[in-house]
Amino acid sequence: MSEHKLNSIDPDQTAKSFIDIDGLQVHCRTQGIGKPVLFFLHGSFLSIRSWRFVFERLSERYTVIAIDRPAFGSTDRPVPVVGKCNPYSPEGQADLVVAILEKLGHRQAVLVGNSTGGTIALLTALRYPDKISGLVLADPMVYSGYATSEFPAWLYPVFKAAASAGGELAKLMIGLAFNKLHRTFWYDRSMPEKELLLAYRRDMMQGRWGRAFWELLLSSHNLDLEAQLGRINVPALVITGDHDRMVKPEETVRLSRDLSNALLKIIPDCGHLPQEEKSDIFIAAVSEFLDKNIGA
Repeated sequence: MSEHKLNSIDPDQTAKSFIDIDGLQVHCRTQGIGKPVLFFLHGSFLSIRSWRFVFERLSERYTVIAIDRPAFGSTDRPVPVVGKCNPYSPEGQADLVVAILEKLGHRQAVLVGNSTGGTIALLTALRYPDKISGLVLADPMVYSGYATSEFPAWLYPVFKAAASAGGELAKLMIGLAFNKLHRTFWYDRSMPEKELLLAYRRDMMQGRWGRAFWELLLSSHNLDLEAQLGRINVPALVITGDHDRMVKPEETVRLSRDLSNALLKIIPDCGHLPQEEKSDIFIAAVSEFLDKNIGA
């Protein structure tokens, strides 16, 4: 089967579907009836589209769920944030994952997270250990980047008060850097193709997207995951592309050692998005891991 065969999760090919979680409309796709349940979490500046080569094929054996994380894709982007749950915070996103699982009637799931989606997967496993039966972590941010960044406390009130201006600044900066950033995701320098870049731009730049991303930045903080990894005992598959330019492969190898029950898969000639760049290898690795380590 072609490495780049599109399927039913592509937002341009099928109608969008949403699930209501406490008034937040989350773009959510689910397919398949097998066990275990797989819950996909994409990385930053991406969307549900990132799973387009693996979603349907894995649904032939498993139940698969994918969402657009808050601030990305077609999920609601409420601004300002109101209520007790902040969907842009790491904790709010972890809570959202479990709320969706429960609403769909699933007791547990294997979380499949790429990049910052891997960060959220780890945090969810820490917050809800009884809900997570396994982890697939593809080039996750754990020791750097999103997992360790935060605004200085003394600056937070200033940036919060200037949210409208911050939203416009975010739009300007992301708009200028978007294409270059996406090219950094790939090992293959001919990728991504122009059509894919435009599609990801459409996914990102919806509604009050600049302001929503500003809220995401304000909600980021050091999660101190490194100190808590010993609490995670579920089976984990840790995947890295050997030419990842966003998360150093050495960091992902380190994670496989710091987790107590992890397997490591290094994919050659691959960058930050193995589910896109080497989807056949990704599917084979995930399927083998699930068959050997996760009960139905």
